[in-house]
Amino acid sequence: MSKRSSIALGTILKNFARVSRHPWIASRLAALEKEKILFKPLNPRAHEGVARSIRQVSVRITDICNLRCHTCGQWGDQGFLHCADLKALKKSEVSPERYHLLLADLATHGHFPSVYLWGGEPTMYKGWLEIIEHATVLRMPTSIATNSTGIAKAAERLVKAPMFLLQMSIDGPDADTHNAARPSASGADNFQSILDALDAVNQAKKAAGKKLPLTASLTTISQANVGRLVDIYETFKDKVDLFVFYLSWWIDEDSAKAHDADFERRFGQKPKLHWGWVGDWTIKEYALLDAQLKEVMRRSKGWDSPAVNIIPNITGVDNLREYYTDHSQHYGYDQCISIYQAVEIDSGGDMSPCRDYHDYVVGNVKQNTITEIWNNEAYRKFRASLTTQGLMPACTRCCGLMGY
Repeated sequence: MSKRSSIALGTILKNFARVSRHPWIASRLAALEKEKILFKPLNPRAHEGVARSIRQVSVRITDICNLRCHTCGQWGDQGFLHCADLKALKKSEVSPERYHLLLADLATHGHFPSVYLWGGEPTMYKGWLEIIEHATVLRMPTSIATNSTGIAKAAERLVKAPMFLLQMSIDGPDADTHNAARPSASGADNFQSILDALDAVNQAKKAAGKKLPLTASLTTISQANVGRLVDIYETFKDKVDLFVFYLSWWIDEDSAKAHDADFERRFGQKPKLHWGWVGDWTIKEYALLDAQLKEVMRRSKGWDSPAVNIIPNITGVDNLREYYTDHSQHYGYDQCISIYQAVEIDSGGDMSPCRDYHDYVVGNVKQNTITEIWNNEAYRKFRASLTTQGLMPACTRCCGLMGY
């Protein structure tokens, strides 16, 4: 049986009381996990590329970002946006009003997905907060992945909504380590911004007597912080509700070239976005990383300790060495099901089945609704190809496969 990415049991148990206060959120999350587990019997037409309910709407709401994180495929060392025109990127963005209409249309057609905003830096999109509030009114659980910009000022509104999950990128236990991994384009101290944001959100929750949003520390493991994971846990264990440690997504040149050929054979066009993830941030100290991961897991065992999620869930020196040196290994994650559950929308409105590599476009939400595009011919062709022909070379290090 194909392996599925799932929420760690400790995360569910330790945060159940917080989420259960909002049954509509709990029911949406349960439906998503149920369909992951029972994917085959619930999707008898998967080989034809036909999907059922939309479980998540993932929106890269803007490409604009104030950081230049080394491990980022967009603005990082090899990022595909380096030569982009910032004014043109902003001008092409989907309007907040259009997103409101798209969400209302989903509800009208019986879809109540979770709504996930990312970027770029999503808080640099004017209207991000109103979209979260509107989605919540429609009973769609909302989450955001942010570098903390603007969160402190928005804290009271996020608590009032309530937003379900606030995910904050934290790559170090101190300013020197974090800011080296995630340097600001303007020289600002992003680490201090994180501290201010968490303080504001936690104070707003306490003042309102609320438990949401859940706060999550997201750490992308790199050479800059591989020996500091325990320190990150200790620094933030009293500030966040859970931790996520990403082994990081990456591609080597051989796999990127193989993906070019396979993608072009299947779909008649040459992809390019995966080249942004070719880089030298991968880990070399496998024993150190294994020891750090096992120690944060040990420290998280107590009932009062925040849970830890490792994505993808791989430990052991040999497994970690293989993960960072052999791109062909997929550890049982041999079927992509996110393409049957989640839609991916980029800043200009192009909709794609693929989380990390948006080269295959199935429509644009400026012209059509999400529900109109969801099972169109192009979408079904992509799903059917991955289901019947198997994964493509880039897929084995993709959040949509191993981290969704």
